Amino acid sequence: MTSPVLSAPGAVQQSLLRRRAAGGKSLVPFVTAGITPDWTAYVRACAEHGADAIEIGLPFSDPMLDGPVIQAASGQALARGARIADLLEEIGASGPGAAPGSTGVPLIVMTYSNIVRRHGDEAFCHALAAAGIGGLIVPDTPLDEIEPLLAASRAAGLELILLVAPSTKPHRVSRIAELSSGFVYAVSNMGVTGVRDAVSDTVQRTVDGVRQHTSLPVLVGFGISSPAQAVEVSRHADGVVVASALMRDVLAGASPADLAATVSSFRTALDGTDWSAAR
Repeated sequence: MTSPVLSAPGAVQQSLLRRRAAGGKSLVPFVTAGITPDWTAYVRACAEHGADAIEIGLPFSDPMLDGPVIQAASGQALARGARIADLLEEIGASGPGAAPGSTGVPLIVMTYSNIVRRHGDEAFCHALAAAGIGGLIVPDTPLDEIEPLLAASRAAGLELILLVAPSTKPHRVSRIAELSSGFVYAVSNMGVTGVRDAVSDTVQRTVDGVRQHTSLPVLVGFGISSPAQAVEVSRHADGVVVASALMRDVLAGASPADLAATVSSFRTALDGTDWSAAR
């Protein structure tokens, strides 16, 4: 099977490339869909306070790559009765993608292969596109089985973002870099997502390995827990994905305004750093 090729860089890639061309570093906050009744207000808060793109996690009962914070966020959303169709409708009705160009912040859905397969690759990807989603991350789909999802995502105009771990073999890094759209997601460590006190010393090696094979932006996620860590990681990468640190605050009762302040603190730290000596 030969997958169609996206005719031009999508909204995710364009946003990150604009930030890089301006000499800055990208910030991609994460929000669990359905975590609260007003969860799209958190998405809008991220969009309005410095996000270059926003990752939206669809709640799943067995999020194998996620640590206790995202698991709890998913559990809370599911306990509220969150359903994929309703969440996509809410995104389409009130998220940043509802009026293209209104915020300039593209949306990325992160989910698991069981959810995609339950709906069917083509139907699922087209449903995301119809809701205004620009990118897709399905981290548990094996590279050797990616072709149907790749074809479906490209046919729907979605940027399929693939992950590279510190343990990924060079020949697979090359293939992942070739197939990825939007950006390549470099995992900071071999564990699950979560809040961490320090950044793994494998980050530079992982990012450098990806850069040998692509000019796409390379962003680092899993455990980026503070503005200082975001700056540290971004000395090697094109930016960061921040997830558990944000959802921990929401689970503890943070309001959209509180989350906006936290996102702003990451944006301020990234913008206030001199990147001239960074790689």
